[in-house]
Amino acid sequence: MPERTAVEKAVLAALEREPGVNLHRSPVRVDYNIAHRALTLEGEVDNIIAKRRAYGCASRIDGVDGILDKLRVHPAAVRGDGAIRTSITQALLDEPALRDCALHAYHKGIMETLRAPPDVKGVIGVMVVEGVVELTGHVGSLSHKRLAGALAWWAPGCRDVLNEMMVVPPEDDNDGEITDALRLVLEKDPLIPHAADIGIHVRRHVVTLSGSVTTEEERRQAEYDAWYLVAVHDVVNRLDVQRAAGRS
Repeated sequence: MPERTAVEKAVLAALEREPGVNLHRSPVRVDYNIAHRALTLEGEVDNIIAKRRAYGCASRIDGVDGILDKLRVHPAAVRGDGAIRTSITQALLDEPALRDCALHAYHKGIMETLRAPPDVKGVIGVMVVEGVVELTGHVGSLSHKRLAGALAWWAPGCRDVLNEMMVVPPEDDNDGEITDALRLVLEKDPLIPHAADIGIHVRRHVVTLSGSVTTEEERRQAEYDAWYLVAVHDVVNRLDVQRAAGRS
């Protein structure tokens, strides 16, 4: 094995110090291209938090101008690409906010049209390869793009989501847009029955969650949902778990 570069050593040292990343349980392979000052991260991590935090750590290292993120999330359930694709396309078909979007599924280069509304206001393409979901096409708002991405992440067996959809016409992103999109996602997540009790504050693309939920699973899922949104740089989870009597 060739000797590691100074940048690779610095990245691995930063990952060792990152509480959200466990290199002993989920090793991350690091490869640095000196000529292009580009870093590749590869491996399978525990969850979306580890994936995003690893990327954030690496991006702050001097000498890194670009990152190829090949980190995948270990799925709670192992499923084939066809089953994952079916779960995602059904979720997209069932979502009222996306009913004006045409929907195409891709498998081995063949496109299947699943919906073609008469007044098309967007086009969503879904492709799944080895558990990695790629969303292509265009939608009418950043909120629609973020919602579609969350629906893809929720599919059992999903290991990563490459949300390549364009927004037409283009929109300027801001903290308020992220707040609105996350509120929408939390309200639609069946694993978060008390979304109304969750406070959301976004500053410079850093999300802070506050308030209370009734289980640790609900607390963690709310944080996952925030990380699932594109252009979220960090998530601070200040949610309390309160198992109050009489609360439904």
